[in-house]
Amino acid sequence: MTTTPTPGFATRAVHVGQEPDAATGDVVPPLHVASTHVQDGVETLRHGYEYGRGANPTRDAFQRALADLEGGGAAFAFPSGMSAEDTLVRVLTRPGDHVAFGDDVYGGTYRLFTVVRPAEGLRATPVDPGDVDAVAATVAGEGSRLVWVETPSNPLLEVFDIAALAEVAHRAGALLVVDNTFASPYLQHPLALGADVVVHSTTKYVGGHSDLIGGAVVVAAGLHLPARPGGADLGWTGTGDVAEELRFLQSAVGAVQSPRDAHLAHRGLKTLAVRMERHSASALALAEHLRDHPAVRAVHYPGLAEDPGHDLAARQMRASGGVLSFELADAGLARRVAESTHVFSLAVSLGAAESLIEYPPVMTHAVKQGARWELPEGIVRLSVGLEDVEDLIADLDGALEAAGAVGE
Repeated sequence: MTTTPTPGFATRAVHVGQEPDAATGDVVPPLHVASTHVQDGVETLRHGYEYGRGANPTRDAFQRALADLEGGGAAFAFPSGMSAEDTLVRVLTRPGDHVAFGDDVYGGTYRLFTVVRPAEGLRATPVDPGDVDAVAATVAGEGSRLVWVETPSNPLLEVFDIAALAEVAHRAGALLVVDNTFASPYLQHPLALGADVVVHSTTKYVGGHSDLIGGAVVVAAGLHLPARPGGADLGWTGTGDVAEELRFLQSAVGAVQSPRDAHLAHRGLKTLAVRMERHSASALALAEHLRDHPAVRAVHYPGLAEDPGHDLAARQMRASGGVLSFELADAGLARRVAESTHVFSLAVSLGAAESLIEYPPVMTHAVKQGARWELPEGIVRLSVGLEDVEDLIADLDGALEAAGAVGE
């Protein structure tokens, strides 16, 4: 008996959820914009569709593809990355619960855990995910419900051991959530390494073109809410099934991605593999170039052989991705460089065709200013796009010279 091999990532990215339209044979499924659907009876839905807040064919197709590429049991598309994170935290925690989260995370995530959710009774402690023993001590001491890590991290590009952190979380009866935005489903598969849930800002590499806002949560197959003291936690649905809980809360609060943005995100998945290969190759070339520049004090990129996260990244990632950061002498110089490029655009966000440059301490991570975990003042973050890498190198060299960095 012949066994059909499992299709590769790029093949699945092109075909899963993209079945030709049954009525017309369209190669690309239509964009379904209807807000409501005719029912065949008072309690009989046509193909399960009733109202756009609950389900939409376009969104469903994208969710099916993303779940497949992440190796998850179910995926949920949200109107933004932060709405995805907030909804997930509301499913997995209750007031009084504790979250141990990585100290080098996106500024919005940091704000969620230090400002927004604490006002509603959540306890949260920043931890260094690179110190697994310290994470274990915090989780055990606080009785953490969640361990939350972003790897590679934002913006220092630290790489953390997903399997080891999963073991720490599970030993304590907690769940591990991994923000996989920087790596994308092509470069890293946290669920296969033991994580329970993956989150994305699909605005970034999944979308890939700076023309949509979106977020996603992908849940491991069969995941249930961990038991609480005194018995099982069955949540709002009475099942304890995390996917069912997310489906219920997402519909209840209306945190659903628009059909248009889901359509664009699904389109982005088709070219994700080739884009990530190009992003990663160009980012490595830039990192190697900047490493040798006399004005650059440090380059943070796990693709460099001397980077502290290089060996771990080589084990749990296909390549090191398209984001890197570097440090200059001071804040003034970093600001001037960020304002002096011509090919790189000065803008927040990342993961698109065009290259972006930003000054994280005030643009994306201002919430961390004055905190113990604030960023180095001379740091610059790059999102390396799809332009010719020679032009990107020349642009950075020109910006460093224009900013007065050359000759220091």
